[in-house]
Amino acid sequence: MNEHFVNIKVDREERPDVDHIYMEACQIISGSGGWPLNCFLLPDGRPFYAGTYYPPQPAHNRPSWIQLLHHISGLYREKRSTVEDQAKQLTEIIKNSDESLVRRSWSGVETSSALNPVSLQNAYQRLKESFDETDGGFGGAPKFPGAMNLQFLLRYEQYFDAPEALDHVVFSLENMIGGGIYDQLGGGFARYATDKAWLVPHFEKMLYDNALLVRAMSEAYQRTGLDLFRETIEETLQWVDREMTHPEGGFFSALDADSEGVEGKFYLWDKAEIDALLGESAVHFHALYGVSEAGNWEHRNILWRPIDEDEYARLQGWDLEKLPALRREWKELLMTERAKRVRPGLDDKILLGWNAMMASAYAGAYAALGTEAYRETAERNIRFLLGAMKREDGQGLYHTWKDGRAQYDAFLDDYALLVEALLDVYSITFNTEYLELARKWTEYTLAHFLDNESKMFYFTGASQQDIPLRRKDLYDLAMPSGNSTMACNLLRLRLWLDEPKYGELAVAMLQRVKELLERHPGSFGMWMTAMMLAVFPPKEIAVVGKEWEKWSRSILGRYLPHKVMMASERGDERYPLLAGKEGGDKTYIYVCESYACQMPVDTLEAFAQLVEGKKS
Repeated sequence: MNEHFVNIKVDREERPDVDHIYMEACQIISGSGGWPLNCFLLPDGRPFYAGTYYPPQPAHNRPSWIQLLHHISGLYREKRSTVEDQAKQLTEIIKNSDESLVRRSWSGVETSSALNPVSLQNAYQRLKESFDETDGGFGGAPKFPGAMNLQFLLRYEQYFDAPEALDHVVFSLENMIGGGIYDQLGGGFARYATDKAWLVPHFEKMLYDNALLVRAMSEAYQRTGLDLFRETIEETLQWVDREMTHPEGGFFSALDADSEGVEGKFYLWDKAEIDALLGESAVHFHALYGVSEAGNWEHRNILWRPIDEDEYARLQGWDLEKLPALRREWKELLMTERAKRVRPGLDDKILLGWNAMMASAYAGAYAALGTEAYRETAERNIRFLLGAMKREDGQGLYHTWKDGRAQYDAFLDDYALLVEALLDVYSITFNTEYLELARKWTEYTLAHFLDNESKMFYFTGASQQDIPLRRKDLYDLAMPSGNSTMACNLLRLRLWLDEPKYGELAVAMLQRVKELLERHPGSFGMWMTAMMLAVFPPKEIAVVGKEWEKWSRSILGRYLPHKVMMASERGDERYPLLAGKEGGDKTYIYVCESYACQMPVDTLEAFAQLVEGKKS
């Protein structure tokens, strides 16, 4: 390797732009991708060959790593023109793939054509085909949580009076929370389940998965008031506070699946271990958490909840407080014992976009539960990001931070998710500093990432020169894409700031993905949320007067997923929603659409009547 190649190892989370390009090269060459990814490049960075794992010795019709290295080195020396041609063809295919995807989706569509509810209905019907009605979620194993699609279903139920959509959200979240994918002792969700019933996880815990799930559960709690969702939000954020938070306010990226070289070892239990810790009450723990002598995975036990806890308590003749008290006692004892084990490795790099997602999650949890510490954590994280990630020239932000050092120019996803977090934190604090920062970074993103021809954003900024081409990512997969997030941001900011150009751009973006959204909704969860914002204009709510903080807190607890809300003791001529509105000693709530307001009301009860039964 050192004799014939310049070897470069890349952390794909630190440089997702590099991973995206060369993973696509691998998929074009081999028909599939995966990690570890090995890619061979020309000196200018263009790929000409790629593959995943190669064994130490030839096996299963695959050459060994050494054989491959000799072959590639020989090709480069003896057939350079062939290698150059291969690199040129691969680069052209990758370059054109995003553009052709967008062009196919809107070819022949008039850019002035109105977006309408039919697209959302078509997307819902197609998504409904993938509902797992036995175990919840979407599709079969391996099974990912699909939090963005669950949020879409919550909104769909609101706008289209589709109770089956809400039913599937509740059913799916209950099964996930009751499964092994959820850490029943310490809180937090693993990345995905290897089976369709959510029992056996891939034990890695990712920051972004938990951010997305906290956001979905917060909205589900607002909609349903189910204690299970409240408890799970609280436990998950306790895990983030305890294990995933840097002293300066940033959030770490992930916990490994393995400890001591064994996947899941930190989380698994023998029945005898629990018997020794819990004594006589162990029999109840075993029943409630599915523990047996034989185990349920590799002769040990993944904790899960196989039976209805309330029904079990009733059969035991326990009063209402008996089981919660027992659960607290059990968790304290088992967590103390678990803390003695070798912990999974911590990926302690701090990523701008992932952190912004968790700041949004804390903001959503504050809106749902009213826990003051969640608001404080969200604001602290925003302050950390805008300080630690700031580029020395003051003209942009960095993507990653570790040990006091920030590096790599931020990508589209970073800026889009930061703007979203600023809007979400504004929505719970009503501090207009966050709104103005959202405006600032939106304008920066428009200037450095937007392709005016396609009306889509590049993943990399105009100044990033160390990769062979710039791409546009559209799909919402494990995380929302930067493009779909920007579409949502633009539609929200349009109303707060009265900026028609933002709305016009977002609508143009949506027109280009409309057909894709209808055909493949499972890969366009955030785009569907953006479509909702475009098709059903948000309710515009202004709270003005002496009691604005108390009243806005009450409104935040309601499930009004698409609202643009401002609150202040007095009006503010800078923002049309507050302009000309005065409260004085009284407090008024204005409900508006396109800045045309109904008569203000001066009680929360009257506000509830205004929005009750109306799609908001």
